[in-house]
Amino acid sequence: MIYENPIMPHAAAPLQIGTLEVWPPVVLAPMSGVTNRTLRALYKPFGFGLTVTEFVSSNALQHGSERTMEMIDQHGVEKPVATQLWGSDPALMARAARLVRECGADIVDINFGCPAPKVTKTEGGSACLRDVARCEAIMRAVVNAVDCPVTVKMRLGWSEDTLVYREVAQRAQSVGVVALTLHARTAKQFYKGSADWAHIAALKASVDIPVIGNGDLSDPHDALRRMQESGVDGIMLGRAVLGNPWLVGGVRDLMEGRPARELPAAAERLRYSMHHYRTMVDEWGEARAVPQMRKHLGYYLKGFSGASELRERLMRTPTAAETLEAVAATIERLESCETLAA
Repeated sequence: MIYENPIMPHAAAPLQIGTLEVWPPVVLAPMSGVTNRTLRALYKPFGFGLTVTEFVSSNALQHGSERTMEMIDQHGVEKPVATQLWGSDPALMARAARLVRECGADIVDINFGCPAPKVTKTEGGSACLRDVARCEAIMRAVVNAVDCPVTVKMRLGWSEDTLVYREVAQRAQSVGVVALTLHARTAKQFYKGSADWAHIAALKASVDIPVIGNGDLSDPHDALRRMQESGVDGIMLGRAVLGNPWLVGGVRDLMEGRPARELPAAAERLRYSMHHYRTMVDEWGEARAVPQMRKHLGYYLKGFSGASELRERLMRTPTAAETLEAVAATIERLESCETLAA
């Protein structure tokens, strides 16, 4: 199945995940409390070939709460969508995989990468990497449970002295996992230090299934360089695109043989942030959208005079109307300054 026909790519090939051919080979990373259906739908048109839900507890899915089901909900415009599951029990993970497949997941992705204590304290996420045999049991159970591609996202290992990513990858390939994403840090590192792309290259050389590289990709040219040097089949972008979805457009430009687009002027970025804000309010209601959008506005509010002061102010505004009024006034000020400078 092909969701989009590539335009004669010059610098990359489509990403093959089982029967799915994805173009461009750029994936929106799963981020807790961030990659809900609204953000995925808003950011997909910027150039992502595949989007991933925020990671969902296999245990929580048993209970079918409204909040949990919202996490796997889709608009449809962001397809193909991988639904990412975490848990430590193979049988529970298999049941959860069947459920999310029934709810429209194109891919089931297994989370062996999250280092957050709320996940690892129950032996989920990256804590699974402390028991390679359990990783294999989970992967086998999920592969056998669904009729769609199963992928895995993982870290290098729990700590520097237990780098198990190649062993997990070999076992993944043997049980039928069709693609792997590697975030090139250990669980203990969280997001400190630098992602070590030498390990991503080593993983690519050790398996026959597609490998997606993840970690420290914040510039289009650097992202393409790392992809080509490591030999990976795709890249995953996460924190770097928050407030800057134009990053993925630049990566896609380079992959399709065009110069990378420039980051828009501050006023244009803020205008898009208002669209993002209004969409969140429309879909989730003001009571939920206002606190969620504070962090997103913090990402958009960078790179212009007065950004820090405005960010501090908007962290305290209680209503959508007051927030949007402040952003609109800032846009007007920035555009007036541009006119005077011209």
